[in-house]
Amino acid sequence: MLSRLLRQACRSYWPFAFLTLAAFGPALLDAKPLQIFFIDVEGGQSTLIVSPSGQSLLIDTGWRGFDGRDAERIVQAAKAAGVKQLDYVLITHYHRDHVGDVPQLADRMKIGTFLDHGPNMEDSRVVKEDYADYVKTLQRAEHRVLKPGDTVPIKDLTVQALAAAGEHIASPLAGAGQPNPFCASTPKRDDDPTENGRSLGVLITYDNFRFLDLGDLTWNKELELMCPANPIGTVDVYLTSHHGLNQSGSPALVHAVHPRVAIMNNGARKGGSPDAWQIVKNSPGLEDLWQLHYAMEGGQEHNVPDSFIANVDEHCQGSYLKLTAESNGSFTVFNSRNKFQRIYKSTK
Repeated sequence: MLSRLLRQACRSYWPFAFLTLAAFGPALLDAKPLQIFFIDVEGGQSTLIVSPSGQSLLIDTGWRGFDGRDAERIVQAAKAAGVKQLDYVLITHYHRDHVGDVPQLADRMKIGTFLDHGPNMEDSRVVKEDYADYVKTLQRAEHRVLKPGDTVPIKDLTVQALAAAGEHIASPLAGAGQPNPFCASTPKRDDDPTENGRSLGVLITYDNFRFLDLGDLTWNKELELMCPANPIGTVDVYLTSHHGLNQSGSPALVHAVHPRVAIMNNGARKGGSPDAWQIVKNSPGLEDLWQLHYAMEGGQEHNVPDSFIANVDEHCQGSYLKLTAESNGSFTVFNSRNKFQRIYKSTK
């Protein structure tokens, strides 16, 4: 689009256009997109965001153990993104599939600042063990607790916490706040007392592009955030809550934010629950759903076509999905397994 406009300008006003291109052309033509890597950590979460300016934010680190499998996959994704250190590592909550790999990752990459929702709130042996290891690793970097409404200072992006430690933003974001019609048909469920409901969830905005990641925020906490009015508005891309498990992903959230594309960070045998999958597929205006794994539980009826799945075999090599977004709201999703990609034009 930019090249075409410059060519047109050169034909009509070539002297002025030449001077403009000479002064500003290299910076304009070299403008980089936002990059988001959805890394396969086998049903956990690890999402690498790299701003156009080159700053990096990793959301969660995957599992501990497995001979450093998840740390190595993160390192490889960072290399593909041209990232040599992680400026921020955001931990949504303290379950092993999200925080477990922090010590191993810190041994492999420099980390600038850890972000989290504050102290662990779950009384279980495994969670307390992983949290203790995380706290030890905090001594090797800066640390900041985020509360709802707080932002992370990354150039070119707005990274805003929407939920944290069981609380949520008190006021709607700019342009949002309309009544949510999906609340009335979304009943509450039993409360979840675990760390899932305390997830640190964020909205990442790059000019006209919006990406939503609420970690493992559970059903009732989604309703508290989204009802009776929608404080978020709509988004371009939604990372399915809780790996596509049916404890999360309520219509009051998914249908209200009206994503054009959803990414499911499920494993072969974790997440991708048929009923949760169907809620996403039924979301008004959804153009595509992409998955990190073929979900064994779903069968052919509740999995997307193979082209949209990063890993189709249960025992895989850890292929990732990569999203690149432009400031005008257009974006591309690329499957590293088969090199399939789809371009989504701006609707702004």
